[in-house]
Amino acid sequence: MNKPVASRWAQQFPQLGTDPVPVDALLSAEYFQREKEKLFKRTWLKLARVEELPQSGSWKLKPLPIWDSSIILVRGEDGQIRGFHNTCSHRGNRVIWAEDGHGKDRRFSCHFHGWTYNLKGELVHVPQEEEFFDSFCKPDNGLAPVAVEVWEGFIFAHLDPQPAVSLKDYLGEAATRLEGFPYGQMTAVYAYRTVLNCNWKIAQDAFSEAYHVTTIHAGSFPEGFSAKLYEVQLFGPHRTSAVYMDDKGPTPTPVAALSHRLGTTSIAKRGTRVALPPGVNPTRSPNFAFELSVMFPNFLVHIMDGLYFTHQFHPLSVDQTLWEGIQYFPPPQNAGERFSQEYGQVLQRNAWLEDTATMEATHAALKSGAKKVMHLQDQEVLLRHHYQAVDEYVNS
Repeated sequence: MNKPVASRWAQQFPQLGTDPVPVDALLSAEYFQREKEKLFKRTWLKLARVEELPQSGSWKLKPLPIWDSSIILVRGEDGQIRGFHNTCSHRGNRVIWAEDGHGKDRRFSCHFHGWTYNLKGELVHVPQEEEFFDSFCKPDNGLAPVAVEVWEGFIFAHLDPQPAVSLKDYLGEAATRLEGFPYGQMTAVYAYRTVLNCNWKIAQDAFSEAYHVTTIHAGSFPEGFSAKLYEVQLFGPHRTSAVYMDDKGPTPTPVAALSHRLGTTSIAKRGTRVALPPGVNPTRSPNFAFELSVMFPNFLVHIMDGLYFTHQFHPLSVDQTLWEGIQYFPPPQNAGERFSQEYGQVLQRNAWLEDTATMEATHAALKSGAKKVMHLQDQEVLLRHHYQAVDEYVNS
């Protein structure tokens, strides 16, 4: 039987155990319902970036089926970003009728009867207000708020408008160690999204280990990523690790070499990796590829010199997930940097297509019932921690 020569992570994190992981949590509708009520409705979720709301009146509508709602994020005249349920206080109709999207307005007016709200969510106009009864009080009928806080330009929301734990305390050291990276300077964005017919944890698992790199990404990343994780750290339900290149790898193709010479925006480029927070790649190894950080429950942040990218997995049902993958680059300053950036983002996109291609097949195969457990090896420690963290919320 093959097993790790040195079970480094199992030794460092014995609380995670080494037993096979049951697959019930991926297939059970009852377990999913508990995830919805006990996990997603009780934790901070990332919804947007501040660059998406650049001016007073800028708004974004974010559907959140896991909250049974859609959320309006809007920047007020005071510059503050607020969040509200997209539900009119009159008879509950949607205030913004789009499925999702962005816009800019001074007020929000329900298309049904014209109830109108300002950027603070206050109800400011009710047609035929005099026809309502004494029980109606306009100041008490603003849009229903959710809590909104910002970390490093990422906008998070909590379903409870007065959550017991602030975003800063919730993210804790997992966020602190990533602070100071120039997220706000990377405004050239390439975004991909699709609905996958699989459980959200199956989708997230595929981006939480490097064990698969040498097989499924053998074509897109022939330049030698290590299949192991490094510098794994656990912070409550959050976790992080580093992905490195192998010491030696194949010679880059001519087009890859040209891209590497003209810019730093490819995760497959070896070289100096210094513009990072002190806790990331602390030895400044030239083989460092990127940091793989998971903000529990469903938001992944990967940073490296010259770019960062994120993944988020929005559960739609026990067997459907909306995946969003976004790459962020600094605006290119010349044609060479633009070429390097386009090469890097296409390389990354192709790898994501390879990742997502496994997910629906995995879910469909598990539904057969043929396998009751997953056997995770030592380098899949982030998956093992994720299942344990989810279980703790679900069974709380």
